[in-house]
Amino acid sequence: MKTLKEAKVGETLRVVKLHGEGAVKRRIMDMGITRGVQVHIRKVAPLGDPVEITVRGYELSLRKADAEMIEVENI
Repeated sequence: MKTLKEAKVGETLRVVKLHGEGAVKRRIMDMGITRGVQVHIRKVAPLGDPVEITVRGYELSLRKADAEMIEVENI
């Protein structure tokens, strides 16, 4: 499996699993990133941080460290 950090611009993926614990995992889930949801990679900054995605109809920017905790699969 790959993580959201490894995804390429333009890909649409499905979230398989969230890694991390406690407050960090809760914050990611509060942003709408839960198991089974589709995410579209919109942009990646030149140095790879942050990653801009579309999830549940809104745009969201994630730090590279947070994107590493989100396991995804191709649809």
